[in-house]
Amino acid sequence: MALRFTTSYVEDSLAVFRYYKNLAERAMAQLADDQLTLVLDGEMNSIGTIVKHMAGNMKSRWTDFLTSDGEKPDRNRDSEFVDPPAAREALLALWEAGWQCLLSTLESISEEDLLRTITIRGEAHSVMQAINRQVAHYSYHCGQIVLLAKHFKHDEWRSLSVPRGHSREFNARVAAGEASQR
Repeated sequence: MALRFTTSYVEDSLAVFRYYKNLAERAMAQLADDQLTLVLDGEMNSIGTIVKHMAGNMKSRWTDFLTSDGEKPDRNRDSEFVDPPAAREALLALWEAGWQCLLSTLESISEEDLLRTITIRGEAHSVMQAINRQVAHYSYHCGQIVLLAKHFKHDEWRSLSVPRGHSREFNARVAAGEASQR
């Protein structure tokens, strides 16, 4: 599908968030259930832990986004880094709930709301700054999910973007309006 041209910051932010959500989901879909909780070493997070953290962050940041601090008093961030759900269904339900909180909130924001000020941990942000902060945060973690999934699948990995050796073909599809990097 071709890139949808827009000058709307909110619309483009939604598209970027959806792109990274889809990327991580396609990576996780390639894995066996037990691979979702594997760690490379004691300092690393599993995909399940990353998902649990992202879901907790999304719930905190995007609930009452325009009217309350993005770091909710009932959030226990440290607990997000231990004991992720072992069952794929439970993990993906957590993932989906976080993303739905984000997407439904962002879909309700107007271009005029971009001029408003919100707080995260007591620190003032423009709405645009807060959105950019979360785009960077979630794309970082989605990249971790992809890296771990690719590592676990080795030679069985199915590319999520432009497969090696197929750039010319992909560029022709983009030029024809048939594809886009996102």
